[in-house]
Amino acid sequence: MGSREELVPITQCSHHSHASKCPESQTVQQADPTEKLPFRFAPTFLLFWFVLLAAVSVPMFLRLPEGLTLVEEYAHPNEFIAERAQRILYDLERIGPKIVGTYANENVTLQLLLDEVDKIRTVMNNDMFLMEVDVQRVSGQYMHWEMINMYQGVQNLVVKLSTRSSTSTSSLLINSHFDSKAGSPGTGDAGAMVVIMLETLRVLATSHVPFKHSIIFLFNGAEETPLQASHGFITQHKWAPSCKALINLDSAGSGNRELLFQSGPNHPWLMNTYRKHVKRPFATTMAEEVFHANLIPSDTDFRIFRDFGSLPGLDFAHSYNGYVYHTKFDTFDVIPRGNLQHTGENLLSLSRGFANAPEMENPELHSKGHTVFFDVMGKFFISYTETQGKIINLSVAVAAIILVVISILRIATASRAPSSDVWSQFLLIFMLHILGFVLAVVLPIIIATLYDMADLSMTWFTNKWLVIGLYVCPALFGLAAPTVFYLSLSNNQKIAHSYKLQMVMHAHCILLAIICILLTLYGIRSTYLPMLSLGFYVCALLLNLITTLHDQGYSWSILLIIGQLAPFFYFTFLIYELLCTVIPMTGRNGTAINPDLLIGILTLLGTVLSMGFIIHLISLFRRPKSALFLLIGVMIIFVIISLTPVGFPYRAKTSVGRVNFLHVRRVFYEYDGTVSRNESGYYFDFQDRRIHYPIENALDLSKLRVVTQDCEEHMMCGFPVFNHRWAKARNEGRWLPTEQPVHIPFTPTLTLLNRSVDDVARRVRYEFELKGSTHHSLFVQALDGVTITDWSFIRNMLEQPDKWQPPYHIFFDYCADDTPLKFYFELKKTSGSLDGPLFELGVSTHFVSFEHDRGAAGEEFIRSFPNYIHVMEWPSLYERHIF
Repeated sequence: MGSREELVPITQCSHHSHASKCPESQTVQQADPTEKLPFRFAPTFLLFWFVLLAAVSVPMFLRLPEGLTLVEEYAHPNEFIAERAQRILYDLERIGPKIVGTYANENVTLQLLLDEVDKIRTVMNNDMFLMEVDVQRVSGQYMHWEMINMYQGVQNLVVKLSTRSSTSTSSLLINSHFDSKAGSPGTGDAGAMVVIMLETLRVLATSHVPFKHSIIFLFNGAEETPLQASHGFITQHKWAPSCKALINLDSAGSGNRELLFQSGPNHPWLMNTYRKHVKRPFATTMAEEVFHANLIPSDTDFRIFRDFGSLPGLDFAHSYNGYVYHTKFDTFDVIPRGNLQHTGENLLSLSRGFANAPEMENPELHSKGHTVFFDVMGKFFISYTETQGKIINLSVAVAAIILVVISILRIATASRAPSSDVWSQFLLIFMLHILGFVLAVVLPIIIATLYDMADLSMTWFTNKWLVIGLYVCPALFGLAAPTVFYLSLSNNQKIAHSYKLQMVMHAHCILLAIICILLTLYGIRSTYLPMLSLGFYVCALLLNLITTLHDQGYSWSILLIIGQLAPFFYFTFLIYELLCTVIPMTGRNGTAINPDLLIGILTLLGTVLSMGFIIHLISLFRRPKSALFLLIGVMIIFVIISLTPVGFPYRAKTSVGRVNFLHVRRVFYEYDGTVSRNESGYYFDFQDRRIHYPIENALDLSKLRVVTQDCEEHMMCGFPVFNHRWAKARNEGRWLPTEQPVHIPFTPTLTLLNRSVDDVARRVRYEFELKGSTHHSLFVQALDGVTITDWSFIRNMLEQPDKWQPPYHIFFDYCADDTPLKFYFELKKTSGSLDGPLFELGVSTHFVSFEHDRGAAGEEFIRSFPNYIHVMEWPSLYERHIF
């Protein structure tokens, strides 16, 4: 049925006249609702949705407000002025890299911030507000993943703004950091957030609008080391006990909006406050769950405040243009004024909301579970509790199943076919659709695997649009192919083609319902995503049943298409947002994971959610198989393009590749003080899947080797791995030896102060003093038959041997205080002499700052890298001792 090409004539003669006798002028043509459309409209139909993506979803994501200027300030009193923040940001960038422990960070940057706070104090409303300023210098240590993170003399600038008439003892904490990664001025990460905080402080302090609870602005000076200054504040500052809620501001990119990607935990009132007060929301539960799944190679101070201060709060980050994150290209010119305006307005209104929230008195009374939250294209915000989300998800899923059953029963009645035949037909279509879903998953995975096997990963890194051909098209083909081929070949004339096509839609609906139920029972809050797709289909199906369009050929497709516009816009907006965040992150996600799998799966998710129902509508057109093969044709074209220079991942300045390496000299001292090894070279910690291939034509890498054998023979591979991330990836490291010794600025001093022996207890105590550069790592491991029973560091590793295995890693840095580090180890040996070797001690010294010379050979080596590669490098000395 429905295969005729002609139009059905409708006559305007009287009811007793024959159509054949009617005048030709009285005969009009009307489309048959059971008639398929010509094939020529099929490509247009498919193209239409991609045009919507490019014309609506992407521009909506990129749209920012106009940044207010100083000239406009008079007309906008008590509002955030982006130009003022922008001017401070320019001054911050001129300082250059702000590495913890350097003069630039500990003196110049801190003084600039103090000067800006003093400017605010001169214009603030002193009659209404009280401002207190404190510079905290703090030392401490804590467990950070697999290492002890120890710091000395970390600095924080803390500003407390209070309403003089308020009696509240609660405070809102707003935090960001002013230090930066080595080699980067840190303008986006997180200079932009710092100047937004300053302008927010100015607006609040100069207004005539009081607030109930104090607001503490924490400008922390050591986040990149990692997360030391926040630990120092929340565990030791005098104002920390008053903090009852947190707004954390960070960055994984530069520009665009601030993404709310963590909340709570277990404080729904936070999201209610966000919903009520934020003018331009930008948030999703999905980002939170992706972050908690450790799929994002980053961490923030939010975790420190949560774990060590039990602070509930909201965690924000600029995540767009992550290509420049932690590079020298993270500069003033890539941050539009509208970005500062967007975040500034939201922070200002949110600060006022929290500062007057009654829940701030005792937040624990309002700790009632997790929240499901998401914005709708930045226009409005939806949030509800996890329990409410489960009810909504299950209700929509059950409603979908019921309506599908009603629809199939109605199809059986209208077709005058036995119900068993109709249900058998639906079951067959459902099984075919499951096959299609499997193909939609498998095809992108196959493509991702093949590209990786051919060392062609990340062809989409610069040109994100390549994912359309590489992953969207094969996913669409796989999803639709089984049912399209079946409907084209089906000879069952008892059930009309239009009804069979509805069954295909119902099959996708039932599959989504099953997914909703399973994910809800499993506790996945992001289940709201398939629930939304399912919900809009349920509404269209209900309307079709009520209006009887359900039984008028293909007329039901009109409401279905209209109903799919909203979810299409939402899901393409969301997935584009996530791709803009995740794609740059694959450039620093390490070498162990195939990034094409990650991007392929993320793209597949967006494809199924945004076009899961739409793609099957190609069966409305004649020759739908040809439309499917058009998708394969597009895929082939994109594959060809990806194999040209267009598919080369990196571009100078805009989307560089990252290479981390150390200029290493490693010296192994034996027990008797002799040197068994003294060699130099470059130790590489490659950041993405392409490892050294993009630079092998520019550098002589003929002697480059994997350090696997070193890792088998030596403690910590015998290299000065920097922090826990470097330590975790050490087995993937590469070593390029050099004939000439690399330049080391100076040799640190490790002094054995004392060795004491307790023969009765079979214990030996070693006391040391270390004086060196700003950053160090200590590696310690007892020899066979010896146990480390005590040391001067926190005892977590010693008290939980099942959780932490040797070699033990202690990361240490000097900040504003370079007093030599004194530490000790106490060891026990149950049998044998105590006079022989007992343990290995490795000392890594890192000269991270550009204040230290790299030497002529090192500078030449750096210059040899192509301009599409950003290098993060510094000299490092590794000394292995046996005591």
